[in-house]
Formats: sequence, structure tokens, C-alpha cells
Amino acid sequence: MSRESYIVVIDIGSSYIRTIITQIFAEEKPRIIGVGSFPSEGIRRGSIVDIEEVTNSLKTSIQAAEKMAGVEIGEAFVSIGGNHLKYFETKGVIAIGRADGEVTEDDVYRVIEASQAINIPGNYELLHIIPQSFSLDSQDDIKDPIGMNGVRLEMKGILIIGFSPHIKNISKCFSSLGISISGFVVAPLAAAKAVLNKRQRELGVMALDIGGGTTSMAVYEERELIHLAIIPVGSAHITNDIAIGLRTSIEVAEKVKIELGSVLPHEIDNKEQINLSEIDKHEEGIVSRKHVAEIIEARLEEILFLVEKELKKINKSALLPAGAVLVGGGAKLQGTVDLTKNTLGLPAQIGFPQELSGLVDKVDDPSFAVSIGMILWLLEESGSQEMIISRHNKGISKSRGNDILGKIPVKETIQEIKTWFGKFLP
Repeated sequence: MSRESYIVVIDIGSSYIRTIITQIFAEEKPRIIGVGSFPSEGIRRGSIVDIEEVTNSLKTSIQAAEKMAGVEIGEAFVSIGGNHLKYFETKGVIAIGRADGEVTEDDVYRVIEASQAINIPGNYELLHIIPQSFSLDSQDDIKDPIGMNGVRLEMKGILIIGFSPHIKNISKCFSSLGISISGFVVAPLAAAKAVLNKRQRELGVMALDIGGGTTSMAVYEERELIHLAIIPVGSAHITNDIAIGLRTSIEVAEKVKIELGSVLPHEIDNKEQINLSEIDKHEEGIVSRKHVAEIIEARLEEILFLVEKELKKINKSALLPAGAVLVGGGAKLQGTVDLTKNTLGLPAQIGFPQELSGLVDKVDDPSFAVSIGMILWLLEESGSQEMIISRHNKGISKSRGNDILGKIPVKETIQEIKTWFGKFLP
């Protein structure tokens, strides 16, 4: 593979837009060479409310990554989140194509295509098809049927759909910047990819992403996704509560939350105080740090109670042996892990994205889980770093790696491999 091959991913979050440019090598770890992070403007609870503001934020994030990497972005994979996402269970059935009954990659491709034959609600588009298991005649729970023999192939899986106007609004933002979208990756699944290992997914685990406008959860058991939910409350609501409680600005409330916030008020001495003038010279007054912690605790408890409600829907309340792995900016609040353990009755830990190489110090943070997860998804699930397959709204297409790099220079075409990579990618 050329030493000048790249992957570009952009995570559009409610609080920040993060751009990462990764250089790909044939026999080495991918190397992060460009990172751009800029506050999101014009996004509320994962949905675009002002296209111009989002475009400006996107442009700033991209330019920062381009300047650091010394390359120009032409195309990118983009995360998609928000409480408009929905998922459905689905099933596909086909007859094996070969006369000798051997299952081929084409058969797997066709059965996944057949699973799309459901009525999708109006104004929604298909984003992901996630196979869970295959059945071949009387044999059930097959993970990989290729090479096996039979007559009838079935697949059980999950379809994830997104609100069409939201998808079109994202596309407009990129189009105005002259950048093409190679494919969408659902943010909760990317976050899970970044921080969960096979053992955890086998035992039963939840990736909990406490973002700015929303909190998302992806639950796995026996290595398969069994539940996905987006809760329309996030860490930005904590900031709003602090601003109201302290009668101060959002900017000051955010600083108080990040620098002095805790979710465990019982561990804070009643005498501890916060001088707001030290946070911002235009503010005045002294407030109790314990009172701030009580405000944070109340809102985070609300979020966790909503998470617990989702777990009860699938009969997994306090029944995930590998517990909860927390990511997102909200996960960094002091005491979040302890409150999660107590509220959900599960083991809990902060999830840090798996390391690549290069500028790892720039992304070694739970808030970069979605971005890093997108990169790992694009590379690792294929079983090779030489093929990237993306899902577009008009069907499944196979794209060579250099096709998604656009204006970034690539010396030679990446060799197409036969492995069909569609289990998780959009």
C-alpha cells in the first residue's frame, strides 16, 4: 500500500465537531496526523437548527486538521447521532445460488439486501444493516456461513434508520464546503467500537456516551448489538442547571462544571466555596461547591434513571456482567463512575479510545471515542487495512480506499480485496 493513503473522519457532536486525518500503512499502526476540534454552533440535541452556524464550525474544525496534517480534505466519513435515530429487527431469506449448495460472499450480500424489504417510515433513510446471526437450513446461530453448504440461507439483524431532513441538512453543510460524504457511521456504535473489547461484548456490556445534547447507549451480549437508544438529555443540560442555580452565564457555568464540578456532594465539605470572580472577572459572588455538586448530581441521576428505564425494557437491568463503559465529555465529571455504579447496580469504568499512533496525545480522551471508533471500524472490521466499504442511501457500494480521500494525494490505487466488509459499516 502507498505510504500516502489516508482516512478522514468527522464527528459532528452537540458540543464539538472533531476532525481526524489518519495516515494508513500496510504493516504499521495507522498514524493520526491531523486533529481539529471546534465548538459546535447551530446543533441542539444532535439535530441541526442553523445550517450556516454548523457549516462555519465544521469549516474551522476541518481547516485546523488540514493545517496540522498538511493535506487538503476532499471527502470524509461522518458520524450521525441524535434522538431521531431508530432501529428495527429484520430478517432476510434467500436460496443458495450455487448448484453444489456452497454459501458464497454473494449469497451473504443478497440475504442482507433481502433484509431491507421492510416498510421504513416516511422521511427516514436506511443507515446501517447489522447482521446478528445466520441460519442455514436447520443450523441456527451461525456467525459466518461462507463456505458452508445448504439450500436456504436466513439472516437476523438490525436496521438503523435516520431522519431524512437531518441527513440532507448535514449533506448541505459539507456540500457548501466542497467536501463529499463517503458514508455515515452511527455515533453510538462508533463509540462502542472504540472502547469495548470482544470479551466485554461476549459477557454483556453497555457503552454509555454522555454527550452534550444527548446520551446514547449501545448494549451488547454474545458479541451482538441487542439494544440502541438515544436519550435527549446530556451534559449541556447540567451546564444549564448550574447557570440557573448560580444565576450566572452559560460560559461561567461550564467552567465551574469542568474545573470544580463533582457528582458526589456528600464528599465535599460544607465550607468549600467557589469565588465566581476567579472564574470570570465580570462575575461576582461566592457559592457553595457542595451546592454545585448537588445540582450536577440531580441531573446526572435523571440521565441514569432514563438509562435504567431502557435496560428494563430489554430485561437487562443490573444484568450486564461487564457493566457500563462511559465515554463522552460528561463521563469526565468527578464521581461519575461511582454514581453510575450506585444508580445502575453495574460495574462501571471510563472508556478511553484504543491507541493508534501519531498524535495520540490529542485524542486520548473519552470525548474522542466516536472519532477513534470510526477509524477502527473502517479498518479493523474488514480484516484488512486495504479495503473500505461504505453504505450509501441508494444501496451497498464498495469503494476503494483512495476513492474516499478526494483531494488528498494518493500515489497508487489500493488493491481491492475479496473480503466483503459490511457487518457494521453504513
